[in-house]
Amino acid sequence: MDPYYICGPTASGKSALALEMARKLNGEIVNADAFQLYRGLEIVSAAPSEEERSVVPHHLYGVLEPTESADAQLYVKLAKPVIEEIQSRGKTPIITGGSGLYLKFLTHGAAPLPTGDAALRAEMDARPLEELVAELESLDPVEASRTALQNRRFVSRALEICILSGQKASDLRDQWESKTAEISSQLQGFVIQRTREDLHARIALRTRAMLDGGALEEVAALSKISNNFEKAIGFREIRSLLAGETDRGTCEELINAATRQYAKRQETWFRREKWLEPKVVQDFSPL
Repeated sequence: MDPYYICGPTASGKSALALEMARKLNGEIVNADAFQLYRGLEIVSAAPSEEERSVVPHHLYGVLEPTESADAQLYVKLAKPVIEEIQSRGKTPIITGGSGLYLKFLTHGAAPLPTGDAALRAEMDARPLEELVAELESLDPVEASRTALQNRRFVSRALEICILSGQKASDLRDQWESKTAEISSQLQGFVIQRTREDLHARIALRTRAMLDGGALEEVAALSKISNNFEKAIGFREIRSLLAGETDRGTCEELINAATRQYAKRQETWFRREKWLEPKVVQDFSPL
């Protein structure tokens, strides 16, 4: 069976809806959340509970050590064999999470654009913006016409693609967009959408439950960690609380604020990508 995707911002109810769809589609759940990959961060990352995991098989939860680094390419390397194994047993992989880049690499692959070149970028940084714009307009007038030419970073990146690839950046981008549109049309699933008020209320409830439910002890038990691990929302805030640098109320509000900001970035990303249909949810209560 083809994979089924349930995506959306943090605290929108993905895990609960994934369970519901797994029952309907004879499926097994595959994690697509960057921090739920880690062992020892189950409470802070709001990973599915043992009770939830007992309902249907869950995969790729707690598979990395806190000291390990992870990125979208590693995630794909971990996820593809799991998905194929689930399919080999006639089951439907229910892939759920809010890590947009991980999901995009899994579904569409990496964009065929050259990576940055430090030496070339240093050389461009030393040149006037007007000179870079003129070169881009000469090499790739189409890309120049759709680039914010007052933004040095955008101009430099477009020019870098042209120089390193030997092709027009506009051609490479158009080919990639055509390919991704074809892939997107074949995907099954949805992106959860909630009202801002509803989502913020759910975030506040989850933060309170996290702090009351053992998150402080979870963070206190961790010692050596990777830079990736440290970026989990709530981790630094709780460490400050444990160190006596802040109080419980301030810690809670800082986590709420950071989570709201993250959720907004996730919503923006999914709206821009448009490769899954939105599903407006208003009355589905489980976190």
